[in-house]
Amino acid sequence: MPAVPSYSSGTSDVPLLGDTIGGNLARTVERFGDRDALVERLTGRRWTYTELAADVDALALGLVARGIVKGDRVGIWSPNRAEWTLLQYATAKIGAILVNINPAYRSHELKFVLNQAGVRLLVAAESFKTSDYAAMIEEVRPECAALEQVVLLGSEAWDSLLDNDLDVGRLEEIAATLGADDSINIQYTSGTTGFPKGATLSHHNILNNGFFVGELCGYTEVDRICIPVPFYHCFGMVMGNLAATTHGACMVIPSQAFEPAAALAAVQAERCTSLYGVPTMFIAELSEPDFDSYDLSSLRTGIMAGSPCPVEVMKQVIERMGMAEVSICYGMTETSPVSTQTRADDSVERRVSTVGRVGPHLEVKVVDPETGLTVPRGEPGELCTRGYSVMLGYWDQPDKTAEVIDAARWMHTGDLAIMDDEGYLSITGRIKDMVIRGGENVYPREIEEFLYTHPDILDAQVIGVPDAKYGEELMAWVRLREGAPVLTVEALREFCTGKLAHYKVPRYVHVVDEFPMTVTGKVRKVQMREESVSLLGL
Repeated sequence: MPAVPSYSSGTSDVPLLGDTIGGNLARTVERFGDRDALVERLTGRRWTYTELAADVDALALGLVARGIVKGDRVGIWSPNRAEWTLLQYATAKIGAILVNINPAYRSHELKFVLNQAGVRLLVAAESFKTSDYAAMIEEVRPECAALEQVVLLGSEAWDSLLDNDLDVGRLEEIAATLGADDSINIQYTSGTTGFPKGATLSHHNILNNGFFVGELCGYTEVDRICIPVPFYHCFGMVMGNLAATTHGACMVIPSQAFEPAAALAAVQAERCTSLYGVPTMFIAELSEPDFDSYDLSSLRTGIMAGSPCPVEVMKQVIERMGMAEVSICYGMTETSPVSTQTRADDSVERRVSTVGRVGPHLEVKVVDPETGLTVPRGEPGELCTRGYSVMLGYWDQPDKTAEVIDAARWMHTGDLAIMDDEGYLSITGRIKDMVIRGGENVYPREIEEFLYTHPDILDAQVIGVPDAKYGEELMAWVRLREGAPVLTVEALREFCTGKLAHYKVPRYVHVVDEFPMTVTGKVRKVQMREESVSLLGL
């Protein structure tokens, strides 16, 4: 019998949505106008769907009055606020391209994005935490030729955008010129190496991805989604906002940036049925000293994504938070973002050991990175995905686009994966994270999962560092539980001996309070390697 190839396609009797984001929102408003659409906990502001649509229309007309037309780039640089969501839908209504700017950026990165995308109008918070956005904008403005207008949230200029007496009929005229395949959003990928690239996404890309993620979470108009993940990233604006508005569900903003207590308080106060987060967020929530005092009984589901989900954390999320139907999603910005997802009826074992199966209307395959040929099931290779979710390309960078999207429209993810006999996928690491020690391929993820079973280890990351004899050696960075004794290399090696092959046992250990992270909650292994080299004097 020939081996079964690592290929799977997502069949579905639910058709793809063919409309624009504005058209879809209008349909939801028709059906669920008096239901809660948006709640901002910090200010206490609330919108029904009818009220949300009115503010979105007013803002869209305000942008039109400012001369913004279809295809123009409008930047948003702000932490999570209701205005972010309003702008997301207002730009979509007039066909302007929303450019998401990472709230952690500094002036150098801001200047790059404003110029690379050719942003005409920038909406920004005045400041947040230690970031003085207004000052940084003024600093780079003379060097940003395309940037004509800056509107700070809370200013008179912002109020005037919403307060206009233009005819709503103008929006219907504009809607008639928009297509579902138009570019609508540019999201800059983390760029852990070199400058970030602007993944360009269409209505069709992100509207359908939000919709189908919501379908697999079983969303209806009675759901209330707590969204502590950033809006500037697909996790917040697609899996959060668009999953909600395609189902008439409510978006709850617990805080401007992630705060574990604020997220738990929002779930309790708003009776949220769903909670989102990367694993580090769930770890932080579960570690809150008064965790048990929160009433989380309304929770049914939620999404854990962004990086591999440790088995122990997943079990606690199900048992202690009551999220029996919690879903694991895998994806990347370039694929709108979700390609695979676990289902509510999947066993806990499936949900902790895999990233689920391919999503509806999508295809995935696992290929040999050298030959590009599909490998048999059970063998590791590079995960590729194809379908409605694949981005239009990197903004104004056809050469970079060609490096990741092949002639047959497969997106090459750069992630190593294994597909089992039932089509479930396990992500074993990044191609560039793989450690080659003395000719043996070592996948850090496997060792990290094992280290989570150590009673004193809260979180673990494994990297390769240079070694004269073996080419690379393994180093474990670990976060310890409060009050745990100091973890020595000898103690860690003893714990691993007999359970891991000798070449998988870390040679070095480094205890830290926090890992270096990107704002989206991804661990920066590149930075960890650089720091380790100097730390160890290699």
